[in-house]
Parts: sequence; structure tokens; C-alpha cells
Amino acid sequence: MQKTLDVTADPAPAQDDDAAQIGQRLRALRNDRNLTILELAAKAGLSAGIISQIERGNSNPSISTLQKLRGALGVTLWAFLEREPGATEGEPAFVRRRHNRPRFVVGPGLLTKELLSPKDNNQLRFMILNLPPGATSDDVLTGPGDKAGYVLSGRVELTVGNAVTEIGEGDSFQFESSIPHQLVNRSGEETKLIWIIRIREAHL
Repeated sequence: MQKTLDVTADPAPAQDDDAAQIGQRLRALRNDRNLTILELAAKAGLSAGIISQIERGNSNPSISTLQKLRGALGVTLWAFLEREPGATEGEPAFVRRRHNRPRFVVGPGLLTKELLSPKDNNQLRFMILNLPPGATSDDVLTGPGDKAGYVLSGRVELTVGNAVTEIGEGDSFQFESSIPHQLVNRSGEETKLIWIIRIREAHL
């Protein structure tokens, strides 16, 4: 079963048992490093209350909050989204099975991301993005590296820096991920694309 996690905002009520997985992973990572909630809060620049709510499954953190937590814990963003160790036991490290893709929801427009990269690949990430009509890629992360993509279906408005263009099925793109960027689906149909990230520093 795919894991569906809502990382829309914080604090916000957790919507289902799957969403609580992110809190369980955070608690496990914190305990592995022998950190108290107060110590992690200080390192991450967050309140202890927010961290406590996330760990209890009562709040779904935004990507910005996860970014602060992953920096404090010394892990990648995806460490919060992977299944528990052993879920892919026996599989080659270079394979990710379809049924084992971390999948999460971003923003009020219900943009979804499905991770395609095997979890042991630390320099390259690629995923499927699904943008329903009106969806916007808010709360994006910027940093050293490159981003690229290929539109599988539909149309989407892509902004990179001051440049704005519409791209459609069969179109591709690539840019430095340190440049502010955004995707907006202004059409009346869902847009699906492959999203690729090459990481020069572990900001994801």
C-alpha cells in the first residue's frame, strides 16, 4: 500500500493513520541521536510544541519544517517518508518497486509527489508530480543543484526566476535549483510530469 502523507501546513490535524508515520519516523530519528524534544527544537529553530504535535501524529509538517528538522538531524528529507527499515528487505538497493513509493500531498491544491528513486541514492532524486487543476508547487526547496522535468500529460505554467512559460505534453526543461521556481496548473485537467533533482549538497 502506498503511503499518503499530507505535508500541507503546521500545525494541522493529522488526517489518517498513514499520516502519523511521519511522526513515528521523526521520533525514531530523534531517539537514535539521543536528543530530547527541547534539544531538537533548539537545533532546528522550531518550538518544542510543534515537534511534540508532529511526533504524536496530531500535526502534519510543511516541507519547510521538515527541511529544518532534517538539517538538525543530519538526514535527507526523504528519511521522514520512507517506510520502516526492513520493508524492502531482500530487494536490490538500485530498485524501487511500484507498491513501495513514498507518496505525499503538498498544499491546498493537492499536488502529489511520488518518489521513484531507490532510497539509497543520495545524489539523484526523481519522482512523479501530479498537479490537479489549480494546484501550485508552493513551499519548494532551493539550493545547490539542478532540477529538470518531462511533461507526461496535460499543461503547466513554469516560472524560473523572472521567466514564465507554459509547457505541455512532451516538453522538457532543466535549470539550477538555486533559482526560485514554481509550477502552476491553470488548465482544467490534471498535469503529470517526471521531476528530477540532482543534489550538490544534501538540502533534500
